[in-house]
This record gives sequence, structure tokens and C-alpha cells, in this order.
Amino acid sequence: MRHSRAAAGAAAAAAQASSGAMPTPTLDDLRRHAVARSLFAPTTLPRAIMKLGFVQADPIRAPARAQDLTLRHRVRDYRAGDLERRYPKLAVEEDFFVNYGFVPRELHALMHPRQARRAWTKARWRQAHEVQAFVRERGVVHPREVDAAFAHGKTTNWFGGTSNASTQLLDGMHYRGLLRVARREGGVRLYAAHDAHEREACDPAAALDALIDVAVAKYAPLPAPTLSRFVMWLGAAAAPQWLDHRRAALARAKARLPSAEVDGLRWFWPAGENPASRRHAVPEAVHLLAPFDPVVWDRQRFEAFWGWAYRFEAYTPAAKRQLGYYALPLLWRDRVVGWANASVTEGRLVVQPGYRGGRAPREAGFRAALDDELQRFARFLGLAD
Repeated sequence: MRHSRAAAGAAAAAAQASSGAMPTPTLDDLRRHAVARSLFAPTTLPRAIMKLGFVQADPIRAPARAQDLTLRHRVRDYRAGDLERRYPKLAVEEDFFVNYGFVPRELHALMHPRQARRAWTKARWRQAHEVQAFVRERGVVHPREVDAAFAHGKTTNWFGGTSNASTQLLDGMHYRGLLRVARREGGVRLYAAHDAHEREACDPAAALDALIDVAVAKYAPLPAPTLSRFVMWLGAAAAPQWLDHRRAALARAKARLPSAEVDGLRWFWPAGENPASRRHAVPEAVHLLAPFDPVVWDRQRFEAFWGWAYRFEAYTPAAKRQLGYYALPLLWRDRVVGWANASVTEGRLVVQPGYRGGRAPREAGFRAALDDELQRFARFLGLAD
């Protein structure tokens, strides 16, 4: 995560290109590499977060939250809710990256001091400083304490309804680095004072290169349009203070990252990796993945790898859903062969699978691998010993 990562990556990429030793990967190579590198051997929770670089969060619990569904494949003996329970003692922060989620503090520091695209008025800043002083005095506060103390009233939220104005103010303060999430209670963020907005600004070029490297390391190999979208999103959400530096950062990334054109599309991956290597061991297993798992996150890559379109339908009207409310992509070896909707009924895990082509794979070992995955899923939910 250090600023020197970009320079080291560029040097490694140049050496790799000049050697001419790497064969051009096939689409099958890229797919195997994507699965093998993302589903690394389970490790500790802190190491898994560092290796991922960013864990996307989502509030829907069906039957567990996306961050837990992502981490269960990559952390030994992980149980639903472990991240939230252990968060206060971990060197991680809740923050925006390409989406909202959990990031190591090194990455958090690269994005601050953050200047939001929407400027606050002097009156709004006065409110924010008053609330920050209130939070600093108490240590950790629940949003309802702030609302009771300041009575900011109601405001229109993103969905057109109404919510406490204090909640919206706290969100804005957190985004700007005046507050940090100290922990959660019942899913509600509790805040502590933070001084990220007072840090010395990083060099924009070095910081953006490092942010791009984190995104590429998590989602590689990735097609060129996705790389471009990442850079645009990083400038829009993670570091809007550097909006004007995005195009130059994208040009540097395309120049320094190893890449190849495969089936008419250019693909990028981190320096030092070889997607064409036959050493990539794809797990002989079934994995039920979160809708936002890095293996399936990029829908363009998904369709290129597996030849069909996966859609997240939680916000789609029920009558129009094709896969289900919270369909989990079903990965068998290095193939997403279908999906499954999971729920807990009377203390038992109930899974309803669906398959691309209408039937389950007939390969030897699939049924046993699926049973093993369902047992792991039940233990993760605390439903089995």
C-alpha cells in the first residue's frame, strides 16, 4: 500500500515485457487465474482484509451480509458477524473506496483529507464542528444522542423519504474524515471523533497510483473498460479532491500494468503475475459467492468468463426477478454453473439452487462438493457444530 508500490510495479512490468517470456493467456487462462488468485488459502481475518485490500459492505442479510459472505471463503473458521464483532480491535476503517466497505488504515490514509464534491456552507460547517466537539467530549456516540442534543430536525433522504437531519450530517462528517465508525450496535454505526481531515495531503499521482493498484489487485484480471471505470469511481467517491488527475492516472496505469489482448478485449493484471501459468490451482470445490464477491463483481468479466448474465435483483420488483431476491452465484471449480437462494427456516439452512441450462453438472464429485459447501455454510451461520 506504500507509495513506492506503483514505481515497483512499473519496473516489474517493464522487465517482464522486455523479457518476452510470458505467453499470451487465453480466456480460459484468465478465468482460472481470476478464481485461483481470489480464492486464496483461508488465513486470519486481518491478513485476509489486507490481502483483499477492500471488503465491500451491504446491509441486506440474506441470510448473511455480503461482507461476511465474502470473508467466509478467505478466513479460517469464519462465522457470520465476526467482522462486526472484531472491528473495534482491527486496524481497519469503514470508508468509501469504489463502494462503501472496510479498508485497511493504510488505504484509508491515502484517501484523506477528502474534499467532498458537494461543498458545505459556513452554517453547515459550524454544525459539524459543534457535533464533532460533542462527540469528542463523550468518546463514542449513537446517532440518536446527537439528534437528541441538537434537534436538527428532518430532511429528505436519497430515497425520497424523510430521515433525521442529524443522521445525514453524521454521514457527511464521516465521509469528510471528521468522524470514524467506532463500532456498530444492531447494525447502527456508532461514531468517534477523527482528524483525518487535518492530515497533510498526499501527492495526488502517487496516491491515485496506489489506489488503482489496490483495485487491480483485488479484481484482476480485469478488462480495460472496468479499469477505466475504477479510475473514474476512485476520483468520484474515494478521492474527489483529485478529479482532475484521473485521466493521467489511467494513462499511467495502462502503461505500467501488464496486459494482453484476448478475444478482442484488452485485459490487465498486477505486475509479477502470469495468468498463463499452469501452476494456478483451481479449488476442486463448490463456492456460494456473495453478489459482490470479487470473483463475480464485474458483470462484463462475468459474461466473458461464463457466457451468461448474472443480475443482482434485490431491488427488482418480485414479479420481474429471474434468479431471486438475493441469488448467490454458484461456482463449481472455475465455472459459475448457476445460483442459489438461501434462507434459514426453523433453525435449518434451506437452499434453492438454479442451474444455467436447467440442470446440475453431471461431473463426478459435484454433488459431494455441493453437500460440503452447504455444511460449511450452515457452520458459518452457526446452525451446525
